[in-house]
Amino acid sequence: MIPRVRSPELPQNYCWLNTDKPLSLKELRGRVVILDFWTYCCINCLHILPNLKYLEQKYKDSLTVIGIHSAKFDNEKETENVRQAILRYDIEHPVLVDSNFRVWEEYAVRAWPTLIIIDPEGYVIGQISGEGNRNALDELIQKLIQQHQEKGTINFQELSLSLEKQRQPLITPLAFPGKVLATPTGLFIADSGHNRLIISSFDGEILHLIGTGKSGLTDGAFNEAQFFAPQGMAFDAENQILYVADTENHALRRVDLKRQLVETLAGTGEQSRNIRPHGGAGLETVLNSPWDLVKVGNTLFIAMAGPHQIWQMDLENSIIKTYAGTGAEACVDGSLTESAFAQPSGISTDGNELYIADSEVSSIRVVGIVEPYQVRTVCGDGGLFGFGDVDGQGEDVRLQHCLGVEYVQDFLWVADTYNHKIKLVSPSTGNCQTVLGDGSAGLQNGQGKKTQFFEPSGLSAMNSYLYISDTNNHAIRRVDLNTLEVTTLEFIGLCAPDVCIPPNL
Repeated sequence: MIPRVRSPELPQNYCWLNTDKPLSLKELRGRVVILDFWTYCCINCLHILPNLKYLEQKYKDSLTVIGIHSAKFDNEKETENVRQAILRYDIEHPVLVDSNFRVWEEYAVRAWPTLIIIDPEGYVIGQISGEGNRNALDELIQKLIQQHQEKGTINFQELSLSLEKQRQPLITPLAFPGKVLATPTGLFIADSGHNRLIISSFDGEILHLIGTGKSGLTDGAFNEAQFFAPQGMAFDAENQILYVADTENHALRRVDLKRQLVETLAGTGEQSRNIRPHGGAGLETVLNSPWDLVKVGNTLFIAMAGPHQIWQMDLENSIIKTYAGTGAEACVDGSLTESAFAQPSGISTDGNELYIADSEVSSIRVVGIVEPYQVRTVCGDGGLFGFGDVDGQGEDVRLQHCLGVEYVQDFLWVADTYNHKIKLVSPSTGNCQTVLGDGSAGLQNGQGKKTQFFEPSGLSAMNSYLYISDTNNHAIRRVDLNTLEVTTLEFIGLCAPDVCIPPNL
């Protein structure tokens, strides 16, 4: 008989979020407990959150989920940054900030995400790593409840929690804006935390609100349509069509400005588990966290963060397929079919090449879209743990989870997200220099390196201005590229969806 292992107790003197007091496994006896070892940069960790929410709601009187945040990046070790991630992803279970991987090591965890299942008597009875295990977990929880009901060792009682979102509601006009796109028509903003899109003039006048603000996958008129944490956008100015990466719906959407209509272009609303290169008809092909878009001719290129690939969609025949990347999470240069990426989250182009912010390897990559169709690394270490904050040349450069990239006149502007900086990279030489931000999280206007940002994740340039989605500041910043003066845009009459009646646009 295999000896049962008593679960190690959780530290009481560490920082806990989403609860007004530390939780102990001893106090939770009588309940099924799932420990979710996660880090908020990790796309796989984000993918299991909906499954955990489903199980938490189904078994709220007998299951407690506790997030154990064991940070990969230095920036993720900061408690305030973890709190912002809890708000952004609407996490409703307690989270322990696992400083120095203490709990991770006590439970012998090896990968993100890992779930540890603890029975109502406090024994570890299972461990699952990776995504897509909702049904297996559901069956296991049901079985445990039944067994311990028969033994009289279960305690049915709903746990009362004090959530971060109750203490800090998202009532700002913008909530965690992911990406921004400057066009002659105006400024397009992915108001990701409010599940909507905003079109404004460059001086802050609201032209259109698109989406109800409630998460969902609904086509229709601007005031009926629904999105779920939309991110990157591309604009066809001639036809007045906006293409949108509807990230948590695992879909691409088409916004027709003339008809004021939203339609689904690709994806089914389900998340794909297939990481091998494949493709098919747009509306029949299951996608996996499309994060950013760029349009070249009649082709949309997509930074598909979930399977670590670059995809393409032919807008004439609506066929969507893998363009580059094997599906392995790595930094491998070479041909399109042998290359590998790691959660690509930003994409830009000069018409001949795609420029990729490859976030999990903290590197800037180039993908050829004309002969010879090669993938190369411009700057960054290329390793999954090769990150930092070092300006310089090529592989000596260190970035930290870069999410945004914008090509402007032979240079790349890069949102070095976890360093709270904007950097300038030469794609030809690999030189990288900090231009904006002092490296600390904050909201400070001014000039050059005297400014502050808080996890900026999207960039777009037009004329002599660069626009930045300053995600954790819930703000759009504007940079005068001639003077490097940074200001914060004010949006006239804009408010959170539940706070006021939207203007009659």
